[in-house]
Amino acid sequence: MQVRENWLLFALGSALFAALTALFGKLGVVGINSNLATFIRTIVILVVTAGILSLRQEWVRPSGLPWQSWLFLVLSGIATGLSWLCYYRALQLGPVSKVAPIDKLSVAIAIVLALIFLGEKPSLPLLIGGGLIVAGAMVIALF
Repeated sequence: MQVRENWLLFALGSALFAALTALFGKLGVVGINSNLATFIRTIVILVVTAGILSLRQEWVRPSGLPWQSWLFLVLSGIATGLSWLCYYRALQLGPVSKVAPIDKLSVAIAIVLALIFLGEKPSLPLLIGGGLIVAGAMVIALF
């Protein structure tokens, strides 16, 4: 499998599992505190990830990681946690069919941030696709 196909396969897997996350999350927050639901989800993610690392024998000593990796992984973890807390509360309050598409505005926001902070180059398909994501989320949210 070529490199292009590898990232695409994992990106499609991510989309599938994100969709299942919305469905199962909506069912899971019924009758419980959304913050507790996020905590339970986080524990499950820790166990699953530790299992994968163990099966693949990919554990390394964290002390060998560069400080920049630590900084950005900690910041990413904080952002992820805040995102999940907001997402589960939104699922508790609103329909999956509206919450999930609004959540996917993160794609358009990530594009803008990548252009600004990572120096990625814009292309016409990228800008059109990002614009369509924003337009689609607005249509779903407003109608």
